[in-house]
Amino acid sequence: MIVTKSAEEIERIRAAGRVVHAALQAMRAAIRPEASTTHDLELAAMRVISDSGAESAFLGYAPHEHPPYPAWTCVSVNEEVVHGIPGRRVLREGDVVSCDVGVRLNGYYADSAWTFAVGRVSPEVERLLRVAEEALHRGIAQAKAGGHIGDIGAAIERHVKAHHYTVVRDLVGHGVGKALHEEPQVPNYGRLGSGPELTAGMTLAIEPMVNIGKRHVEALDDNWTIVTGDRAVSAHFEHTVAVTGNGPRILTSGD
Repeated sequence: MIVTKSAEEIERIRAAGRVVHAALQAMRAAIRPEASTTHDLELAAMRVISDSGAESAFLGYAPHEHPPYPAWTCVSVNEEVVHGIPGRRVLREGDVVSCDVGVRLNGYYADSAWTFAVGRVSPEVERLLRVAEEALHRGIAQAKAGGHIGDIGAAIERHVKAHHYTVVRDLVGHGVGKALHEEPQVPNYGRLGSGPELTAGMTLAIEPMVNIGKRHVEALDDNWTIVTGDRAVSAHFEHTVAVTGNGPRILTSGD
């Protein structure tokens, strides 16, 4: 069942979204090529989340057939699409690192992710990051009352394909609010006019995952980290968005 939110509830999600945004900015500031590890980025986010009185939405999360997630954030490098577990991996010049943060604050959740360049990256990777971020905003622009879930995915996929990249189909966005994952699913592909109708009060995590190579992915032995099947670089961008009568409203932009 799709649960719509009141204006007050949307403000609560937005408050959680401010914490998420601040944590992502702290992770970005912690990136030091050839020095910082993925765990260093985790520590930077932990400090922000703790100081804000929020809690990680990811720590201990255990969906069906998965062990409990062992960290506060997800930190995925290069071919790691999502759900990378922070650890000792050192970030190298030319890497990309996707940071994903979800928090719970006063009973409401927000979720956002961003892919950052580590120092100078190749022109092709720089282009991937630009196109993937643009695809996110193309999808967000379609999150308006009277449209359909399929409109979001269609806009994302169209932009990605136009630049000869691929969107991951095995992983999708989702509703978010009173729980980390709510209905509906929000694929990053689709047909215009398909899927559930968008109504004011819906809150969605829109999150294109865009690959330089093929769209296929696989899980590593830790049962969490998802990598591209061809080990090509991937980028992940995500915002929590409210559907309103005046168009989409981003709740994780920090404002």
